[in-house]
Amino acid sequence: METASKKKHLHDTPIKCQDIFKALPDQQTLIRAVLTNGVAGVGKTFSVQKFTLDWAEGLGNQDVSLVIPLSFRELNLIKGEQYSLLRLLHVFHPTLQKVTAEQLAVCKVLFIFDGLDESRLSLDFRNNEVVSDVSQQSSVNVLLTNLIRGKLLPSALVWITSRPAAANQIPPECVDRVTEVRGFTDAQKEEYFRRRSSDEDLSSRIISHIKSSRSLHIMCLIPVFCWITAAVLDHMLTTDQREELPQTLTDMYSHFLLVQTKRKKQKYEEGHETSPQQLTEADREVLLKLGGWRLNIWRKDTSCSTKKTCSAVVLVSPRPWCTQEFVHRSSKERV
Repeated sequence: METASKKKHLHDTPIKCQDIFKALPDQQTLIRAVLTNGVAGVGKTFSVQKFTLDWAEGLGNQDVSLVIPLSFRELNLIKGEQYSLLRLLHVFHPTLQKVTAEQLAVCKVLFIFDGLDESRLSLDFRNNEVVSDVSQQSSVNVLLTNLIRGKLLPSALVWITSRPAAANQIPPECVDRVTEVRGFTDAQKEEYFRRRSSDEDLSSRIISHIKSSRSLHIMCLIPVFCWITAAVLDHMLTTDQREELPQTLTDMYSHFLLVQTKRKKQKYEEGHETSPQQLTEADREVLLKLGGWRLNIWRKDTSCSTKKTCSAVVLVSPRPWCTQEFVHRSSKERV
């Protein structure tokens, strides 16, 4: 991870996830607000979840009394409504209903805002009104700007994750540390594939194919893409398929859709095998609808999807309790 504070020069210093709010040996300043950058799928949300789990299990950061994760995707749904910070916590985390304004003011709280790049809130740090009372109602974007600036609940810690392109929404003076999740090194890529399969020959064939394609090899710095690649190549190399192995990102995601669709059919249709041709014809309408839906989202210049934007896509499951969901946002973007 790349670490920087309010200094003129950036320097690269590896830092563990649980130490993200701890000052470096040569630093004397308090780390209150942290901004974590990283490309899609590199592990920003996973880092947040790992930090939270370690805290909950008593493995780190026990000086923090309360960790409150809030995703921008969820906050988008209430962007036009009025909330106090206290009510916002009660709504998104009902288990905190008994937490009072007085308790919130005296305990050490960490707010985690995940996915700034998905935000549709207008974060105006210059012109937004000042809110300093956790019981005072205002718009969500005003609450967030005041919380990040330290005007609202100044004792609270703030952690924001974002893709690089959206990170400039947060003024540098509001951030005490910037970190970057960089993903797998070349050695870690190989280690991942070898650990994933007990078949050494299969692992070697997968690694060899990835190295033969520059674009695939570069993309494998992203852990979730390694998982997708392993799922596709494992399926293609262990079944009686004579198709050429995918060489491009589009090929890989297309095959991943087919692999996942086939697994769904095997699971919910009593394991009946179907040929790739039959599978494609049977699911052609759904795949075309997904592609059309994603194109429509792209034309509207938004990376966010809501219930309303998904209304044009009808996914019928053979089981009434089943719902459909993209395994990762990157797969949705590649549809």
